[in-house]
Amino acid sequence: MGKPISYREAITNALAEEMRRDDRVFIMGEEVADWGGTYAVTKGFLEEFGPRRVRDTPIAEMAIAGAATGAAMAGLRPVAEFMTINFAFVGYDQIVNHAAKVSYMFNGMFKCPVVFRCPGGGGKQLGATHSHTPDIVFAHYPGLKVVCPSTPYDAKGMMKHAIRDDGPVLFIEPVPIYTTPKLKEEVPEEDYIVPFASHVKREGDACTVITYGEGWLTCKQAADELAKEGINIEIVDLRSLQPLELTAAIESFKKTNRAVVVEFGHGHYGVGSEVIAQLQEKAFDYIDSPILRVAQDQVPPPYSGALEKMALPDVPKVIAAVKETL
Repeated sequence: MGKPISYREAITNALAEEMRRDDRVFIMGEEVADWGGTYAVTKGFLEEFGPRRVRDTPIAEMAIAGAATGAAMAGLRPVAEFMTINFAFVGYDQIVNHAAKVSYMFNGMFKCPVVFRCPGGGGKQLGATHSHTPDIVFAHYPGLKVVCPSTPYDAKGMMKHAIRDDGPVLFIEPVPIYTTPKLKEEVPEEDYIVPFASHVKREGDACTVITYGEGWLTCKQAADELAKEGINIEIVDLRSLQPLELTAAIESFKKTNRAVVVEFGHGHYGVGSEVIAQLQEKAFDYIDSPILRVAQDQVPPPYSGALEKMALPDVPKVIAAVKETL
């Protein structure tokens, strides 16, 4: 294993290694070259790879998404960075109407191996228009893979997987965990990939807690508190929303017979709704208690730090939900 690194460093390492491995991979986006990216993920890339492969773009997400899609169809492997996932709305047509559908509409004659990098999530007092967690909106469309790793190990392996995939991948990077010291972990320096599938992150027997992205840290902290009371929960990290591969989650639920789904997006029509639907379809006979959701309140994200904190999932809310299932 390598040295402990942050989530952000894991993304940086994955991008650099893939660019060294395959000269078809290039990076484009606002301020990714001279500035090194909004969150310094591509800092130093311009010096190593040059302006041909690290390209600053205008502030025009529709153009970024469209140019990246065209480059992918022409045989390159672009990684297009949006400053935040909120700005992906401006490129929405190119992402879901072109990149996601082109291979299907041309009967596989075209591939579209593009990665759209989208820092996302709330909790940073960026106001209602810059604090979205609209992950489920993009995951609704077949043809577009939507993934969101929660740890440095997964972030590096899933970014490598995304770049090598022959279809479009929306890669969500939760900003609240970019530099969280508690999430530093040892990451292999050798090459590896992580599958787009659910995975048991912490074993337990009292209740299955299903989450992803920044939800992992909240659920881990809740698990530590519950363990002091002798309640050991099992945490399943979805890692991928499209495809939504729930084998690990279903097997865990069959063991515990209880579940709570924790998401930082809105609960209405959200990730939790789909997960719960599939659990009751595929494991109905194992349900011993109503499956509960912990999600962002159904309000635009407040700017006030205190109000924003109230609207988001937190450790006490997760603990209360777990105890209710028991």
